[in-house]
Amino acid sequence: MHRAVSIWYSASCFNTTVPILAVSIHRNSLVFTVFTNGTALALLFYMNNKQEKQNMTKNEIISSLNNLIETCKDGQEGFRQASEGVEDSDLKSIFSEYSLQRAQMAGELQQIVSGLGGEPEDSSSLAGSIHRGWINIKSAVTGNDREAILNEAERGEDVAVSNYKDSLEMNFPDNIMETVRQQYTKVQAAHDRVKSLRDRSRAASA
Repeated sequence: MHRAVSIWYSASCFNTTVPILAVSIHRNSLVFTVFTNGTALALLFYMNNKQEKQNMTKNEIISSLNNLIETCKDGQEGFRQASEGVEDSDLKSIFSEYSLQRAQMAGELQQIVSGLGGEPEDSSSLAGSIHRGWINIKSAVTGNDREAILNEAERGEDVAVSNYKDSLEMNFPDNIMETVRQQYTKVQAAHDRVKSLRDRSRAASA
C-alpha cells in the first residue's frame, strides 16, 4: 500500500510516497522498511528526543535579563542590609564584598540591555513588596541576630541560584550566555560560602 510518509528529524523533513512494508524503532532511530524500484530498503532516521530551542526575540532577551538585574539588585540591597546588621568585622566585610559584586553584575547586564535598545531594570524588589528572597532581612538586622541574618542571606542566594539556573536553560545569543554563565558561577560560589557560614554559626550556637 502506498502511503505518504512525513518524517521530521533534526531540522529537516523527509517526504515521500512509497509502499511501507514495516515500521520499527531501533535505539534512538526510527526504521522504515519501504519498497522501491523492486527492492526493499530500510530507511533509518535518528530521533532527537530533545526539542530544539527556538531563538529568543529581542524583547524576550531584554525581559529575561531585566529579571536577572532585579535578582542582582536584590542581592546588592540584601547584602548591604546584612552588612549593616552584623558586628563581626569579617562577616561585615564578606557581605559588603557581595553587595558590591552584585552591583557590578547588575551593571554588566544593564549595559547589555541598553545595547539591545531596551530599558534596563534599575530597582530591587526589596524596594517595594518583598517577594523574591531576603524576606525577613530587616527584622533579622533589627534583632542583630547573626544566625538569622545568615539564614536570610542563604534564602536570598537560593532564589538567585534558582533564577540563574532558569536563565541557563534559555537560548540566549552566545555572548550573552557567556556573561550569564560567568555570573552564575559567582552566585553559586557566594551561596555555598554563605551556607557554610550559616552552618558553622548554627553549630556553634547548638
